[in-house]
Amino acid sequence: MQLRNKQDFWAGAMFTLLGLGFAFIATQYQMGTSARMGPGYFPFWLGICLAVLGAVVALGAMSPKATKTTVDRFDFKILFIIIGSVILFGALLRPLGLYLSLFLLVMASSVASYEYSFRVALVNAIFLVVFCWLAFIKGLGLIFPLWPSFLGMN
Repeated sequence: MQLRNKQDFWAGAMFTLLGLGFAFIATQYQMGTSARMGPGYFPFWLGICLAVLGAVVALGAMSPKATKTTVDRFDFKILFIIIGSVILFGALLRPLGLYLSLFLLVMASSVASYEYSFRVALVNAIFLVVFCWLAFIKGLGLIFPLWPSFLGMN
């Protein structure tokens, strides 16, 4: 068996390792049963599913029918932009509220794309703010600071 699609193989290997790692860490928590799940039940099975999916992708990369590809040089600038955006979101959530923090997260992380478009990033940001409002605030009833604290609208 020859490794034909290096991108899929390494992505599958990463998913497998991450899934097994999460499943292993989840064993530190009480598992419970299917009827009465403990805090480790969902992360354990999610990790197992991720590991199986990764193995399927990695094995598919060695198939004779797989598209032949190579792995390009890793771009650390993109990694830092995305991680920095998430850190910025976490730091700004309390003072700026969910709406502005999420909007800034999407706009900042969109810059990491090779196909960056301000208009597309703006539409994505607005959609995600509305979706999070519907899912987390209206649907699940979670309590987040929604607007900047200095406006006193929370």
